[in-house]
Amino acid sequence: MARFNALPILSVSLLALTLGAGAALASGQIVIGLQQEPTTLDPTADATASIDGMLTHNVFESLTTVDESGAVLPALATGWTVSDDGLTYTFTLASGVTFHDGTTFDSADVVFSFDRAMADDSVNPSKGIFAPIASVTAPDAATVQITLSKKDAFFLFNMAQGDASIVAPESADTNTTKPVGTGPFRYDAWTRGDRLILVRNPDYRDAGDVSLGRVEFRFIADAAAATAAMMAGEIDAFPGFPAPELLTQFQADPRFNVVVGSTEGEVILAMNNAKPPFDNIEVRRAVSTAIDRDALIDGAMYGQAVPIGSFYPPHGPAYVDLTGVYPHDADKARAMFDAEGLTGTTMTLRVPPFPYAMRSGEIIQAQLADAGIDARLENVEWGFWLDEVYKKKNYDMTVIAHTSPNDLGNFARGPDYFYGYSDAEYDALWTRIREEADPEVRTALLQDAQRYLTDQAVHGFLFQLPRLGVYRAGVEGFWQSSPVLFQPLKDVSVN
Repeated sequence: MARFNALPILSVSLLALTLGAGAALASGQIVIGLQQEPTTLDPTADATASIDGMLTHNVFESLTTVDESGAVLPALATGWTVSDDGLTYTFTLASGVTFHDGTTFDSADVVFSFDRAMADDSVNPSKGIFAPIASVTAPDAATVQITLSKKDAFFLFNMAQGDASIVAPESADTNTTKPVGTGPFRYDAWTRGDRLILVRNPDYRDAGDVSLGRVEFRFIADAAAATAAMMAGEIDAFPGFPAPELLTQFQADPRFNVVVGSTEGEVILAMNNAKPPFDNIEVRRAVSTAIDRDALIDGAMYGQAVPIGSFYPPHGPAYVDLTGVYPHDADKARAMFDAEGLTGTTMTLRVPPFPYAMRSGEIIQAQLADAGIDARLENVEWGFWLDEVYKKKNYDMTVIAHTSPNDLGNFARGPDYFYGYSDAEYDALWTRIREEADPEVRTALLQDAQRYLTDQAVHGFLFQLPRLGVYRAGVEGFWQSSPVLFQPLKDVSVN
């Protein structure tokens, strides 16, 4: 799976036009600050993480959902059974459910949604999660049967994600700008560059359990603007606060609660393995040797992050500490680059426009310079990054946070994925991981995968992106940590 955290810039002057002093919303309404504005509102068609953050399990629903611990729970499917061979899942669907436009939900919508996601021309950003599916059938209007071609230990968890949202054929083509789902909130309005508004869905099957009547997301990436908005009472909650250096200001103010948690977001210095010089493992190892993670975390995150040595979160049950495999040594890195004839070589480092990436890029540029490499830093817009880096693979290096859970499978996506990495041995290992039913055996395999990627130095593994939450006193129900990209709002309240 692949979802990315990106932060577009909103100027302080624009903020002044859109926010009025002392406008904190009353009970039943909430204003949520969000760092990232997407270019589309369809989680099945775009890799931008904030689509899930706003809409998944709020506007759109999937067959399953998960709680803050990552445990799989019923959603549009009230229950399911699994065949003895682990290949056939039979889901019983919730009854009396309608889409926000009044269209009736039934098994035909599930079949349509899966066929759409699996189609040859599908633009689903995590199409790989559907790869194990051999067929999706509807024995009756309240039942869906999904048969896999091979076992998938992550299947039920993956079916909870925004990529597996159930959409209706009547509205699927317009979900990019007018999303229609079955969730507890309906889409109301989107003012680009400013805000998106949701309102409570009175026809939701558990509408009586939903506290909020109106949810307004304000797009504010600039740290100074975010701080000003919170201090002025314009924002009730900022679950992904963009300025770790300013947290102490809120911690000292009794009007706010500051909550520090973790995310599934591995921040990496991605190297394009498909092109020279990064098709050379020794060059990639030299880059990893040139990186000083401690200095990077202090400078880019003001100490509010945990270092990683591979592509797996430190809070995960299978985590292996590999941060010592390539200890920082600028002189050694310089010698390694020199041995490959690269001393003095110019490389481009394209970073998208959000604080952790831009700050990290500047520090990495300096660290590579110490090792004899001229890294040309290019700050690019998010749309440019998605098109040139992610889609066209037109880059040497980039800094990005991968926020999807269980995403070691990214390295088995082959040379067409933006990593440019293809390795048959790793592909076979990932297949074993996906098909392994025994949790202990799967944990050992996940640890093998971490060690393999570190040995291959596929990327520079930097740090785990924290979840920095700032909330007005009286706001309750937000998760501390993020096991997934979405944040269900039906349990959030404002007192």
